[in-house]
Amino acid sequence: MNLPILQLLVLAGIAIFLILRLRSVLGTRDGFEAPNVPPAGLDERKRKFEVIEGGPDQDITDHAEEGSDTAKALANMKQREPSFEVGGFLSGARSAYEFILMGFERGELAEIKPYISDEVYEVFAQVVEAREKKGLKVEAEFIGVREVSIHSAEFHAASGTAEIAMKFIGELTSVVRDETGEIVEGKEGKVKTQKDIWTFEREMGVNDPNWILVATGE
Repeated sequence: MNLPILQLLVLAGIAIFLILRLRSVLGTRDGFEAPNVPPAGLDERKRKFEVIEGGPDQDITDHAEEGSDTAKALANMKQREPSFEVGGFLSGARSAYEFILMGFERGELAEIKPYISDEVYEVFAQVVEAREKKGLKVEAEFIGVREVSIHSAEFHAASGTAEIAMKFIGELTSVVRDETGEIVEGKEGKVKTQKDIWTFEREMGVNDPNWILVATGE
């Protein structure tokens, strides 16, 4: 065999070797490619996310038992007024509790009148008037709120009126002095616990954002 033919065979062998090598590394394409498979667990994570996204409203379930009448009433309030937030309401109720309670204790009813119903105002006014007739004066200082939670809630679809009863446990110091300045009730500097259930009312979906205190109890 002459040299040119031998060189040609060697080159052909090298070419065949390189082709087979490339096929093993790159694979072949026959007109069909397998679909891209997402990483393991991705579909499951996506399903879980969709369940969470369409699940219970945490703004409600953080403050009321899921499926309870209170939770349903709160959901109806939010449906009537989408901007309503239960958490924001609780924060406002906490502030209102201190403001109204201390206004009553100190007999400063003019300041709190816009935020209480006529019925509640009349009760407060009678108590303050009775104190004044006896020459009594209340000295009170608010310490803080130990607990604030929703006791119950109702929504009246026909009128759009919402009622939320709140449970408060507050702490304050309070003494009652007579005309001479002597303490006739309480002890100076002693912190007492005040437990109340107050009901606030408001028409949902209107421009006025203020809730009105319509009932008090323990």
